[in-house]
Amino acid sequence: MAVAKKDQERVTYAWMYGAQARKDGKERAVPEYWQEDADAWLQGFDGVPLDGGVKVKPVSDQMEAEVDEAAVDKPPAPNDR
Repeated sequence: MAVAKKDQERVTYAWMYGAQARKDGKERAVPEYWQEDADAWLQGFDGVPLDGGVKVKPVSDQMEAEVDEAAVDKPPAPNDR
């Protein structure tokens, strides 16, 4: 079954938010906002790949440590310009 691009994007985001909720240690309960895409959210939470064989790689813990708020808000050094 073909899915419209916008709908597929929403499903992908639901999956990613579910995966992040598991990573953050939250309970396995679909937030009200994601009820329409609850299946995708739960698949992400459970680590199940999305239907259609699309494999989404989660952001690694190392990457999260490297890109924190301070690093993002810090202006570039004069030599970086």
